[in-house]
Amino acid sequence: MLTSPLLTRPGAVASAPGDPDETVPSHFGDPGREQAALAEGRATCALARDVVAVTGPDRLSWLTTLSSQVLTALEPGDGGAEALLLDAQGHITHALAAFDDGHTLWLTTEAGSGADLTAFLNSMRFMLRVEIAERPDIMVLGALGEGLDALAQAARDTASDASEVPDVQANTAEAQGSLIGLWRDPWPGVVEGGTSYDVGADRPHPGEGYRAGFVLVPAQSVDAVAGTFLAAEPRRRLAGALAWEALRIEAGRPRRAREADARAIPHELDWLRTAVHLTKGCYPGQETIARTLNLGRPPRRLTVLQLDGLGGDLPQPGASVRMGERSVGTVTSVARHHELGPIALALLRRAVPAGEQLTVEITEVNEATGETVVVGRVDAAQEPLVSPEGRAQASPAERPGAGLRGASVSLHRGRLK
Repeated sequence: MLTSPLLTRPGAVASAPGDPDETVPSHFGDPGREQAALAEGRATCALARDVVAVTGPDRLSWLTTLSSQVLTALEPGDGGAEALLLDAQGHITHALAAFDDGHTLWLTTEAGSGADLTAFLNSMRFMLRVEIAERPDIMVLGALGEGLDALAQAARDTASDASEVPDVQANTAEAQGSLIGLWRDPWPGVVEGGTSYDVGADRPHPGEGYRAGFVLVPAQSVDAVAGTFLAAEPRRRLAGALAWEALRIEAGRPRRAREADARAIPHELDWLRTAVHLTKGCYPGQETIARTLNLGRPPRRLTVLQLDGLGGDLPQPGASVRMGERSVGTVTSVARHHELGPIALALLRRAVPAGEQLTVEITEVNEATGETVVVGRVDAAQEPLVSPEGRAQASPAERPGAGLRGASVSLHRGRLK
């Protein structure tokens, strides 16, 4: 995997080997101030993502048939959409941020997943008019709020040699300077065709003010685009992955590399909000989407955890969440927020009461044996993202198979006459 050019910037500290963000800076010396600047739209952050390009006249309709989302309405400059690729059992295999520039459908996925995504898509081409290519020559810079538009402008204002990214500058409707395109994160809104599992919530969604997104730029232009962004306003700064993750966790925003284990389904992560269209045509995993929505309840639920008074080491992803002495879930992401203190995302058993006080295990590695041992616990209060009742907001008419059920009822009534 290629590493971000921002790792060569003064003060850049690399993420740990094996971490999902190992290809980008973890921080630049002051994660708390980096968070504050990012939240205020005064910072940009390199994101550890892979980019795949799909061209050809069938690209939008073809990927619509493979994914959980309707992509045929995408237009240049509209901010794009989010889609999931699922296996036959409805488990999440890829989470895609997608936008189309009129010539190319750009797909952004987790770092290290680009080759697998490209191989899968190539295996599903059949006779359709599409071409798929992984694009390691393109990288991702993120920002929040007004910072996103400022970052896009900085990319436009940064000259780029067209030879750096073949076929992009000449054919991209939105591209100017070093800007290949912009994606706006729809979280936590409920997009057309989606629904939410936060039924009965009597408070605003924790991600209510979350306005994130990213730009795609040539890898060779990353440092120059960041420099243009910083030079335009003296209070701007670079932020690392720790800052981005803290704000994502605060917003309850799921991430494939952190929250989705091998058995995760979208309902558990409230991902039907932004990445699933309930009434689109058939696609792999749709049966699980429909069955869980209509007849069952997700077995687990995502929640934000406020960790109490923790001044030492943070819990690690994978740490056990306990109700009394009983293990009821697992931490998926954890951060030290600049205002809220230690926070985490966790997947809990659905039946755990929302008001129940929990604890999270603190572990360390025994240097002599190499074993991970529990050295303490910290109290944790829940801020549920998925209701323990496991019921979605979608009305019967908005659910998968609604049209078939209506047709079946009409036919049955016709036979009774």
